Amino acid sequence: MPECTAHPPRGCGSRRARGEGGVPFGVPIVHVDSLAHADQRLSVYANMRDAELAQRHDPLDPRAHAGVFIAEGELVLRRLIQSRFAVQSVLTTPARAPALADMLAALDPAVPVFLAPPAVLDQIVGFNMHRGVLGVGVRGPGLTFDDLLALPGPMLVLEDLVNHDNLGGVFRNAAALGGPGVSILLSPRCADPLYRKSLRVSMGLALGVPYARATQWPGTLNDLKSRGTQVWALTPNPGSVDLGDLTRGPPLRVALVLGSEGSGLSEPAFQAADKLVRIRMHPADPAVDSLNVAMAGGIALALLGQAGWIGEGRESASG
Repeated sequence: MPECTAHPPRGCGSRRARGEGGVPFGVPIVHVDSLAHADQRLSVYANMRDAELAQRHDPLDPRAHAGVFIAEGELVLRRLIQSRFAVQSVLTTPARAPALADMLAALDPAVPVFLAPPAVLDQIVGFNMHRGVLGVGVRGPGLTFDDLLALPGPMLVLEDLVNHDNLGGVFRNAAALGGPGVSILLSPRCADPLYRKSLRVSMGLALGVPYARATQWPGTLNDLKSRGTQVWALTPNPGSVDLGDLTRGPPLRVALVLGSEGSGLSEPAFQAADKLVRIRMHPADPAVDSLNVAMAGGIALALLGQAGWIGEGRESASG
């Protein structure tokens, strides 16, 4: 088979692909028929598991993620293309390409689309659980604490959430139940929302929900209060107030603080909160006093929405 290189005349070519295979991409297509002398732009996809192990070890180390992230699957790729993040490249198979035509047509013309047979794609990536559709997004500078404060709310604040499934679930629930002004603030030790598994679990919605990472903890909670936001810590601890009771009053701008999967919120976070709040549990089994963190965040946002604090109430709260 011909080799694909960075120099089209030597290999199978990079060209405008209008009508190629019946797919009017409108973007450069690079065929990858073997790994020998493969285009160097594919290196970001190579041995992804090894790269991700380094990223998991220290999600804030820019050497681990090299300023990019991987979008896996058709839905996540579509949301990447529609998001504020730039797209560096796309890697898929010839069989999957026709179904992606509309989203690929929306790409910047400079973004290459690599087409590789499934076996070659597996060799590049290092495993075969990628669903045949991958893209590379550019992280960019990210949003700041002030950017989140400019949004009408509500805000979810996550302390030391390190489980990628739970983190992705929080973002998905925030998008579904938090309204267009929802945002997420991460403590310094939280996992990376752009980690491939987090993105997949969030259904790509982590690319749309605005988020930022706090640089001071728990000092950022005091900053929230000084800027007019009520900080409510979710906990089953005795003395906490039912969230449903609190939302019977006029809408407020609130930040709901959720803790890590094991130990929950830290004592400094409790001390910084304006109120300790809980989600009412069914009394049948008193041993069940808490929920998965992603579910708790979703239910809390749903309660705010039912009370009118999201939507029309959001304008009153932020005014």
